[in-house]
Amino acid sequence: MQVISTNLGTPTTFIWNGKEEQTGIFKKPVSQALFLNTNDVSNDTVIDRVHHAGINKACYLFASENYPYWKELYPNLDWDWGMFGENLTIDGLDESKMRVGDIYKLGTALVQVSQPREPCYKLGIRFGTQEVLRQFIDHNRPGTYVRILEEGEVKTDDRLELQEQSKNTLTTQQFYELMFMREKPKELLALFMDNPSVPQYKKERYKKFL
Repeated sequence: MQVISTNLGTPTTFIWNGKEEQTGIFKKPVSQALFLNTNDVSNDTVIDRVHHAGINKACYLFASENYPYWKELYPNLDWDWGMFGENLTIDGLDESKMRVGDIYKLGTALVQVSQPREPCYKLGIRFGTQEVLRQFIDHNRPGTYVRILEEGEVKTDDRLELQEQSKNTLTTQQFYELMFMREKPKELLALFMDNPSVPQYKKERYKKFL
């Protein structure tokens, strides 16, 4: 896996339900390396820190291979890397193979897969329609957030190299699918609950399904 683009956002104002809000989802490619902190990416815009950034969502990765699918659906958008609010566009990222808890070397940083991205209305703002949320769920390629175990820099052409594979086989894609299943399969739910890298607040929400 290789970094195709490093992306940062600037505050963008929009109107939602009659109120003025801001978002950092409008990210653009930058030429400089990104510094990955424990809680966020240096110089990036994070407006809502309740739902974005923090230890479990410090940096967001998205696969470059997904772009052709979305460009066909939305040919009239002004396309560039960072369209999904990702800090890092990655060539070769596969959520069906990436396990929650996997540890990777990324530039000079050490990162750990933590959870998939859940689409919210701000993705709809970025794409000009809230229909994109259902499409994003159905496409089943959500990208992944990572924890920063060791802070460091990452730049274009750096590689994402597996250092330690999680012994728990829950993949990022399975995590994502579980969130939207009305009936939670017991075996998948057990795998989810037993994975030490699944954020605890997520586990608390799913205890009712046990």
